[in-house]
Amino acid sequence: MTDEEGPALARRLWARFESVHAVVYFHPAALAALEDAGLRGFWRGYFAQRSAPLGPVGEAPVRASFFGFSTWMTARALPDVWDRASPAAVLAARHEGSARALEELLPDGSHDRLADDLWSLASALPCDGRVLAAANHALPRPEDPLQRLWLATTILREHRGDGHVAALLAAGLTGIESLVLRAGVDLERVVLQAARGWSDDEWSAAAAGLVERGLLHGDLTTSDDGKRLLSGIEETTDRLAWDGIVRAGGTVPDVRRLSDDLRPAALACHAVLPPAQPIGVLRIDG
Repeated sequence: MTDEEGPALARRLWARFESVHAVVYFHPAALAALEDAGLRGFWRGYFAQRSAPLGPVGEAPVRASFFGFSTWMTARALPDVWDRASPAAVLAARHEGSARALEELLPDGSHDRLADDLWSLASALPCDGRVLAAANHALPRPEDPLQRLWLATTILREHRGDGHVAALLAAGLTGIESLVLRAGVDLERVVLQAARGWSDDEWSAAAAGLVERGLLHGDLTTSDDGKRLLSGIEETTDRLAWDGIVRAGGTVPDVRRLSDDLRPAALACHAVLPPAQPIGVLRIDG
């Protein structure tokens, strides 16, 4: 195994489990389960589902752990959502909604082994320093295979995401700066800015600081130095993710097989995601 093979596998696996995790925010069956629990509106559901494992928290810890969102954006949803549905009710709704969505998208009923394999990896991940991963990791193992499959992808997703936030901080970037840099490469500013709640003035101020640091050109395209910084952040994220997988007992052959097994589900889930979204998984490779 080369030094790069493991981290590259972690990245390929990410593109697949990220797509399965994200389906809960967009599939009509998942959204209907949230509405039944008392949560109407996309952003109420988004913030409630991701933060429910933490308990009835306010906006500050959610903003800190989610990274990239403006105070205005998180404060619109939190703590108001907990007056509409308790964390326990939200967790039940996301279990039910994820199972409904995956049952529709993966109708052949042959995913028990995949769910078990994903759970074996996700449930063994070390979560020290990874708050969102740890909160999901502490939840009980679902008996339903589709719920188990979804929660396993969610633990993996938040584990990698927590590591990504650490890499961004180590690189000296704030949440909005990371968005501005990425918008200068391949994601649309109009999507990123709106989805994270930043004003034009805030975006412009962050861009000006990045131009001064030589990471962004005046036309708001990312400079070569900025691209190298982003590339380094992704490499660090991949390495941290792979380190967690190895500590969980994962091997190159096992992760390669797991990634291959997950691909059909990921393709089906990715197909229902909006073409313009801030998640960052642009396609399912391989």
